[in-house]
Amino acid sequence: MKAKRIVLSGLFVAIGILLPMIFHQFSMGGPAFLPMHIPVLIAGLFLGPIEGLMVGLITPILSSVLTGMPVMFPMLPIMVFELGTYGFTAGYFYKKLKMNLFVSLILSMLDGRISAGIVVFILGSFFGYQGAGPIPFIQGAIITGIPGIIIQIIFVPLVVKLLNKYIQQ
Repeated sequence: MKAKRIVLSGLFVAIGILLPMIFHQFSMGGPAFLPMHIPVLIAGLFLGPIEGLMVGLITPILSSVLTGMPVMFPMLPIMVFELGTYGFTAGYFYKKLKMNLFVSLILSMLDGRISAGIVVFILGSFFGYQGAGPIPFIQGAIITGIPGIIIQIIFVPLVVKLLNKYIQQ
Protein backbone atom coordinates (compact mmCIF):
# COMPACT_ATOMS: atom_id res chain seq x y z
CA MET A 1 0.00 0.00 0.00
CA LYS A 2 1.19 3.47 -0.80
CA ALA A 3 1.64 5.89 2.09
CA LYS A 4 -1.28 8.03 0.88
CA ARG A 5 -3.62 5.00 0.90
CA ILE A 6 -2.49 4.08 4.41
CA VAL A 7 -3.12 7.63 5.63
CA LEU A 8 -6.56 7.68 4.00
CA SER A 9 -7.36 4.29 5.55
CA GLY A 10 -6.36 5.64 8.95
CA LEU A 11 -8.54 8.68 8.38
CA PHE A 12 -11.54 6.46 7.60
CA VAL A 13 -10.88 4.41 10.76
CA ALA A 14 -10.76 7.62 12.82
CA ILE A 15 -14.01 8.84 11.28
CA GLY A 16 -15.52 5.42 11.96
CA ILE A 17 -14.68 5.82 15.64
CA LEU A 18 -15.66 9.49 15.99
CA LEU A 19 -18.92 9.47 14.05
CA PRO A 20 -20.69 6.95 16.33
CA MET A 21 -19.40 8.85 19.38
CA ILE A 22 -21.03 12.01 18.06
CA PHE A 23 -24.30 10.21 17.31
CA HIS A 24 -24.39 8.65 20.80
CA GLN A 25 -23.26 11.81 22.59
CA PHE A 26 -26.14 13.81 21.15
CA SER A 27 -28.68 10.94 21.27
CA MET A 28 -29.02 10.95 17.49
CA GLY A 29 -30.00 7.29 17.19
CA GLY A 30 -26.70 5.53 16.49
CA PRO A 31 -28.21 2.06 15.95
CA ALA A 32 -30.76 3.48 13.52
CA PHE A 33 -28.34 5.64 11.52
CA LEU A 34 -25.42 3.14 11.42
CA PRO A 35 -22.70 5.81 11.59
CA MET A 36 -19.79 3.33 11.73
CA HIS A 37 -20.88 1.74 8.44
CA ILE A 38 -20.57 4.95 6.42
CA PRO A 39 -16.76 5.44 6.49
CA VAL A 40 -16.19 1.71 5.96
CA LEU A 41 -18.36 1.66 2.84
CA ILE A 42 -16.70 4.83 1.56
CA ALA A 43 -13.25 3.37 2.21
CA GLY A 44 -14.06 0.21 0.27
CA LEU A 45 -15.58 2.06 -2.66
CA PHE A 46 -12.88 4.74 -2.79
CA LEU A 47 -9.74 2.82 -1.87
CA GLY A 48 -10.52 -0.75 -2.90
CA PRO A 49 -11.13 -4.17 -1.36
CA ILE A 50 -7.98 -4.60 0.75
CA GLU A 51 -8.11 -1.17 2.33
CA GLY A 52 -11.89 -1.48 2.75
CA LEU A 53 -11.42 -4.83 4.50
CA MET A 54 -8.75 -3.41 6.81
CA VAL A 55 -10.87 -0.36 7.71
CA GLY A 56 -13.88 -2.64 8.28
CA LEU A 57 -11.94 -4.98 10.58
CA ILE A 58 -9.97 -2.38 12.54
CA THR A 59 -12.70 0.24 13.10
CA PRO A 60 -15.06 -1.76 15.35
CA ILE A 61 -12.17 -3.29 17.30
CA LEU A 62 -10.54 0.07 18.06
CA SER A 63 -13.92 1.65 18.76
CA SER A 64 -14.78 -1.12 21.21
CA VAL A 65 -11.44 -0.82 23.01
CA LEU A 66 -11.48 2.99 23.12
CA THR A 67 -15.17 3.74 23.67
CA GLY A 68 -16.87 0.50 24.69
CA MET A 69 -18.98 0.61 21.52
CA PRO A 70 -19.71 -1.97 20.25
CA VAL A 71 -19.76 -4.17 23.34
CA MET A 72 -17.26 -7.03 23.24
CA PHE A 73 -19.87 -9.81 23.12
CA PRO A 74 -21.85 -10.46 21.05
CA MET A 75 -21.75 -7.27 18.95
CA LEU A 76 -18.00 -6.90 18.36
CA PRO A 77 -17.49 -10.17 16.45
CA ILE A 78 -20.70 -9.58 14.52
CA MET A 79 -19.64 -6.07 13.52
CA VAL A 80 -16.05 -7.05 12.69
CA PHE A 81 -17.28 -9.56 10.12
CA GLU A 82 -20.15 -7.37 8.89
CA LEU A 83 -18.01 -4.26 8.40
CA GLY A 84 -15.07 -6.24 7.04
CA THR A 85 -17.43 -7.72 4.47
CA TYR A 86 -18.82 -4.27 3.63
CA GLY A 87 -15.38 -2.82 3.01
CA PHE A 88 -14.06 -5.76 1.02
CA THR A 89 -17.08 -6.40 -1.18
CA ALA A 90 -17.76 -2.71 -1.85
CA GLY A 91 -14.20 -2.31 -3.08
CA TYR A 92 -14.22 -5.60 -4.97
CA PHE A 93 -17.45 -4.93 -6.84
CA TYR A 94 -16.65 -1.30 -7.62
CA LYS A 95 -12.88 -1.24 -8.13
CA LYS A 96 -12.12 -4.77 -9.35
CA LEU A 97 -15.29 -5.79 -11.19
CA LYS A 98 -16.02 -2.19 -12.31
CA MET A 99 -19.68 -2.48 -11.34
CA ASN A 100 -21.94 0.54 -11.01
CA LEU A 101 -21.39 2.52 -7.79
CA PHE A 102 -24.97 2.09 -6.54
CA VAL A 103 -25.07 -1.62 -7.41
CA SER A 104 -21.74 -2.15 -5.65
CA LEU A 105 -23.02 -0.34 -2.57
CA ILE A 106 -26.32 -2.27 -2.41
CA LEU A 107 -24.64 -5.65 -2.97
CA SER A 108 -22.04 -4.94 -0.28
CA MET A 109 -24.77 -3.89 2.16
CA LEU A 110 -26.58 -7.19 1.51
CA ASP A 111 -23.36 -9.21 1.79
CA GLY A 112 -22.47 -7.54 5.09
CA ARG A 113 -25.83 -8.39 6.62
CA ILE A 114 -25.58 -11.99 5.41
CA SER A 115 -22.11 -12.15 6.98
CA ALA A 116 -23.55 -10.80 10.25
CA GLY A 117 -26.25 -13.47 10.13
CA ILE A 118 -23.64 -16.21 9.67
CA VAL A 119 -21.69 -14.91 12.67
CA VAL A 120 -24.90 -14.84 14.76
CA PHE A 121 -25.50 -18.47 13.77
CA ILE A 122 -21.94 -19.45 14.76
CA LEU A 123 -22.15 -17.55 18.06
CA GLY A 124 -25.46 -19.24 18.86
CA SER A 125 -24.32 -22.71 17.82
CA PHE A 126 -20.85 -22.77 19.34
CA PHE A 127 -20.49 -19.95 21.88
CA GLY A 128 -23.75 -19.91 23.81
CA TYR A 129 -25.23 -16.72 22.36
CA GLN A 130 -28.90 -16.78 23.34
CA GLY A 131 -30.11 -13.79 21.33
CA ALA A 132 -32.13 -13.73 18.14
CA GLY A 133 -31.31 -16.33 15.52
CA PRO A 134 -29.64 -15.33 12.26
CA ILE A 135 -32.80 -14.58 10.25
CA PRO A 136 -34.53 -12.52 12.99
CA PHE A 137 -31.21 -10.75 13.62
CA ILE A 138 -30.86 -9.75 9.96
CA GLN A 139 -34.52 -8.72 9.78
CA GLY A 140 -34.15 -6.62 12.92
CA ALA A 141 -30.93 -5.05 11.67
CA ILE A 142 -32.59 -4.07 8.41
CA ILE A 143 -35.78 -2.75 10.01
CA THR A 144 -33.94 -0.83 12.75
CA GLY A 145 -31.36 0.44 10.28
CA ILE A 146 -33.74 1.75 7.59
CA PRO A 147 -32.83 5.41 8.28
CA GLY A 148 -29.13 4.51 8.10
CA ILE A 149 -29.61 2.49 4.94
CA ILE A 150 -31.33 5.45 3.29
CA ILE A 151 -28.51 7.77 4.40
CA GLN A 152 -25.94 5.30 3.04
CA ILE A 153 -27.66 5.04 -0.34
CA ILE A 154 -27.80 8.84 -0.67
CA PHE A 155 -24.65 10.01 1.13
CA VAL A 156 -22.03 7.33 0.36
CA PRO A 157 -22.14 7.57 -3.46
CA LEU A 158 -22.05 11.37 -3.26
CA VAL A 159 -18.95 11.33 -1.05
CA VAL A 160 -17.23 8.69 -3.20
CA LYS A 161 -17.87 10.74 -6.36
CA LEU A 162 -16.51 13.88 -4.68
CA LEU A 163 -13.44 12.03 -3.41
CA ASN A 164 -12.80 10.53 -6.85
CA LYS A 165 -13.08 14.01 -8.38
CA TYR A 166 -10.83 15.86 -5.91
CA ILE A 167 -8.34 13.33 -4.52
CA GLN A 168 -5.93 11.56 -6.83
CA GLN A 169 -4.74 8.18 -5.60
